[in-house]
Amino acid sequence: MLRKLYNWILRQAEKPYAEWILFAMAMAEASVFPLPPDILLLPMAVAQPKKAWRFAGICTAGSVLGGLIGYGIGALAMATLGQWIVETYHLQNAFQTFHDEFNKWGVWIIIGKGLTPIPFKLVTIASGVAGLSIVMFVIASIITRGFRFFLIAALVRKFGEPIKVFIEKYLTWVALTVLLAIIAGFWVVLR
Repeated sequence: MLRKLYNWILRQAEKPYAEWILFAMAMAEASVFPLPPDILLLPMAVAQPKKAWRFAGICTAGSVLGGLIGYGIGALAMATLGQWIVETYHLQNAFQTFHDEFNKWGVWIIIGKGLTPIPFKLVTIASGVAGLSIVMFVIASIITRGFRFFLIAALVRKFGEPIKVFIEKYLTWVALTVLLAIIAGFWVVLR
């Protein structure tokens, strides 16, 4: 099943709507969706290494726009939609911790957490609640998310074919590692 899904993603990467799906996934992950766009970015970049930079740019733009939506949820709708998102993912304690850390560390929280598998939506919503400068929020989001996605693109561009061979040979282990990273991100936040 995993192999079929991987092959399907590789086929979809060449379709004209693939970039829109990547953009939407990056945008949703930064505000409400639990899965990182990396799981789509990597196979798309592997399928078309010459477009890796473009895909990373699309991910960055979608993530920053989604981050602004998350920021807006925190700033304007925390009592309703924001609370629902935090409760849906059982992030109440983590949210309070992040909110307290924002008062102390501000932009550095966004930069540090944006590189990890910790759910970025938690960071974006907390930024809005904390009233972090929206300009600083956007700059920090571009830096951290751009670095993350362009790093993937750089690795694919540099090691393209060997990465593709490695992923295809060890697909189950690669998928398991990605899944464990996502779970670890939630675990770190929830503890």
